[in-house]
Amino acid sequence: MAHSTGDDGVAILTVGDGERFNALSSRQWRALEDSARSLAENSAIRAVVVRGTGSTFCSGSDLREWQDAGSADVNGSFAVIEAALQAIEAIPVPTVALVQGVATGAGCQLALACDLQVLESSARIGMPIARLGLLIPPSFANRMSLRIGPSRAKDLLYGGRLLTAAEALAMGLVTTVVPAGLGAKEVAQLTETWRPLSQASLRASKAAVNLGLAPVEVAGRTLPQGAAADPEEFSHRVRHFLRRKHP
Repeated sequence: MAHSTGDDGVAILTVGDGERFNALSSRQWRALEDSARSLAENSAIRAVVVRGTGSTFCSGSDLREWQDAGSADVNGSFAVIEAALQAIEAIPVPTVALVQGVATGAGCQLALACDLQVLESSARIGMPIARLGLLIPPSFANRMSLRIGPSRAKDLLYGGRLLTAAEALAMGLVTTVVPAGLGAKEVAQLTETWRPLSQASLRASKAAVNLGLAPVEVAGRTLPQGAAADPEEFSHRVRHFLRRKHP
């Protein structure tokens, strides 16, 4: 992961290496957690933008790690991902996900871990995990249902489909959609509107909203997570997916 901070106090946290639609390995998820924790401790930061390398956001986890993985390995990977997501959520200043291309699986969760999501109109977002035999943990489900309600969250998880940016905006999963190519400009304008405001007030607003959601979020994070993958189907579904994507 790489992050940089401009003279305006806005940190840009860039994920991925531009390969495989910025699918992240466990090592990269750990690096993301470290970067987020570093930014959280930096008092000079007034906002954080999370974006992908190149022209896409993040397609989730690098499935090559799971090709021959056992259930314990997949469970461990989910724990690493969740730690990174919670580190993003713990950043005390406003955070914005700039989503271009795709935000799928854990990449969708990364976008939702940010306070706001700016999607370019050509972007797609969703949780197609049923195609792989992954078993969604409560913490992942909560990030969706707290925004769009339990019925819509179930509908998306059952169908495994990717939403267009317009569809995601209409149901309240994301906050803003702009024409393709204008995402970075929109995010810059958004963070600039926050510059003259009380930074203490912005931090307090974020903390107050998060405190109100805490009873639901904490339950989802502290209950036993259970298995992360179906032992009967996961391995062959992952192998099939990798063959289809990388013939």
